[in-house]
Amino acid sequence: MEFLGFLGWGLMLGLAGVGSAYGTTIAGNAAEGALKKNPGKSASYMILSALPATQGLYGFVAFLMWDKAAIAANPALYFGIGLAVGLVCLLSAIRQGMVCANGIAGIAAGHDVQTNTMIYAALPEFYAILALVAALMI
Repeated sequence: MEFLGFLGWGLMLGLAGVGSAYGTTIAGNAAEGALKKNPGKSASYMILSALPATQGLYGFVAFLMWDKAAIAANPALYFGIGLAVGLVCLLSAIRQGMVCANGIAGIAAGHDVQTNTMIYAALPEFYAILALVAALMI
């Protein structure tokens, strides 16, 4: 039964990392296309492309902060929390990448939407932060 806790620990790190990889790729693909249309805004594209990377960092921070003895003592709890945090980070990073990709397309089209895009991108980020805080509070 102890392995369940460690499985949750690994899923938390793995799913968060996969989400960030997908999210940054979604935004990065949009940035690559936008560079062909408006190369002068590459710094804006880069900033927005990097935003979904934070969920992977949250999973990593929680991974480092968990105590192995506590995981072994209560494996079902840690499995559930690890899986939940991993899924929240996975999905929020992907959705954040989509928001950023749309912002990148808007910037490439000549619209001044970087600030608004960063605000909209902060909304899915908020839930990843809540998941990190919950993982650290146990």
